[in-house]
Order: sequence, then C-alpha cells, then structure tokens
Amino acid sequence: MFGFLRRSSAGHPLVRQDDPSTFRVRVRTHRHGEVVEVRLTKAAHIGADDGGGYVFRKAVVSPQHFDRGELVVRFDGRYRVIGTEAEGLDFIPVAEWED
Repeated sequence: MFGFLRRSSAGHPLVRQDDPSTFRVRVRTHRHGEVVEVRLTKAAHIGADDGGGYVFRKAVVSPQHFDRGELVVRFDGRYRVIGTEAEGLDFIPVAEWED
C-alpha cells in the first residue's frame, strides 16, 4: 500500500548507503592496486553543487604507498547517487566487497 515510501534496495552499484546519512565507497589505486575505503556523511562531507544537487569531492592518498587520486560522487536533491568519477583510481563495485 505505501510502497512509494520505501527506499529502493537496489541503490548504486559503486556506492553503498549504510544509513540515511552515511555512504561508503571503495577504490583501488592505479599505481599499486591498493584498496582504500572512503566514508562520507551528509553533515560533514557532502556539499551543495551548482546544479542544484550535492557533491562529494575528495583527494585520496593510499596509506601504504601514498598513491594519489581524486574521487567525486554526485547526488541529486534527494541524495540519490547520479554519478561517480575517479582520477587515478578505479571503483570497486559493492557486489565485490568482502565484509
């Protein structure tokens, strides 16, 4: 009956939503293949975008080899992921995560 109130369980294949205000992304560096997990929250990390939605932009440095890259996640006005970009990094799909 109230199906329109339910949150979609599918989500985005590269971004996991842990709770209503927290998201996680895992990336692998191009240079050494080091895996880095990035946690982002609505309150502290995601800012308003010029296009009316929201954006998360972060420089990523791997802990062991200090490989560098840049990560961008774009959201619409309802915090649904609408795009991902990475420079010097490859996204690891959520389906491949081993928790």
